[in-house]
Amino acid sequence: MKLLLLVIITLALSVLLGLAVKDDSGYVLINAYGYTAETSLLFLVVLMALLFTALYFTLRFYANIKYVPRGYKLWRSRQNSSKANETLIKGLIELSEGNWSDAEKNVVKYANQQPASLLNYLAAARAAQEQGAYERRDTYLRSAHQSTPSADIAVGLTQAELQLDQNQLEQALATLRRLQQLAPKHKRVLKNLAKLYRDLGDWNHLVELIPILRKRKVFSPERISEMEEQAFMRLLDMAVTDERLSLQDVWYRIPQPLQEKEAILCQYVNFLLETGNSNVAEPLLRNALKKNWSESLVRLYGIVDAPEPKRQLQTAESWLSSHENNATVLLTLGRLSLRNRLWGKARDYFEASIGAGSLAEAYHELGHLLEKLGEMDKAIKCYRKGLEYSPGCHYGIAQNLSAHEVEHKPRLSPPGN
Repeated sequence: MKLLLLVIITLALSVLLGLAVKDDSGYVLINAYGYTAETSLLFLVVLMALLFTALYFTLRFYANIKYVPRGYKLWRSRQNSSKANETLIKGLIELSEGNWSDAEKNVVKYANQQPASLLNYLAAARAAQEQGAYERRDTYLRSAHQSTPSADIAVGLTQAELQLDQNQLEQALATLRRLQQLAPKHKRVLKNLAKLYRDLGDWNHLVELIPILRKRKVFSPERISEMEEQAFMRLLDMAVTDERLSLQDVWYRIPQPLQEKEAILCQYVNFLLETGNSNVAEPLLRNALKKNWSESLVRLYGIVDAPEPKRQLQTAESWLSSHENNATVLLTLGRLSLRNRLWGKARDYFEASIGAGSLAEAYHELGHLLEKLGEMDKAIKCYRKGLEYSPGCHYGIAQNLSAHEVEHKPRLSPPGN
């Protein structure tokens, strides 16, 4: 378009010039150094224009020659970049399709020529891992870090996740702890670290991490609460068998709202009973039941052997006003009556508990009491009933129970109530 415009302008100027000199073309005389030249003005103007044009293009040609090598390099660079991008895309497609060997070859082929070779090396590391070539994987990861030192977190996360995929838990733990030092608030680092602590059963470190997880909102509040509860329950388990841990110390580490949760409190009380610390368990259960009613805690309260059984029975009887026909309350009252040597009251409570729906445990307790009172026939019937209602008990076992199968214990004479 520019050339056409230039031709049109040139023709127009030629026409105008021809019209201007049609009647008088002018006359030019040049005398220099003894030589004389004559010509018309029009011819001189045309000649000078031609010489100027020739000189202009000659100078421009020589000026552009020195830029040829650089232009060639630029052209080659664009060609190589285009080819590298095409090969990378091909390698990523093969990586997605699971062609690990071909994918690795393609993504590293032009990695050094890519301005952002980080992606090439990370993809190559994943392809190498899928082939079991862990040394090559680590080499690619080092190259990725060297190519882009500022991407330390991205490279480290990729390394940790690849290690986790291959169940290299100890190596992944070292990688994630290093990343946590570099980026203490990075959500993805914290998320992977929390999951790894759970997999390793490192409950102490998970408990220490919980406040950070909650503050950074790494998981939903419900998920974090679930993880926290699980961690403390596992620590309580460990405290029973590991001499290096103290059950009391673990309990005092548990936040107050979590101590009142039924599952944790039941577990702790059971451990207290196993270790002979009923005096600690009774006030815990009593205070917990004042805040939140729980039949599981009521049942445990009847098992606790507190120093003041009379006061314990009075506490439990106060629950009858709002839970009169509760089978678990009646069973607990029967057990506490036994501890206070109130045989008749205990018998009444056990029978009431059976009537309210508490079967296996109440029948067993009643049978045990009747055996002590010398009422063997009734005791055997209670044992049979208890076995019938026991989970997993075969009915034939209960039917074949006879008097000689009952463990005879010294009789107690029932005092008057």
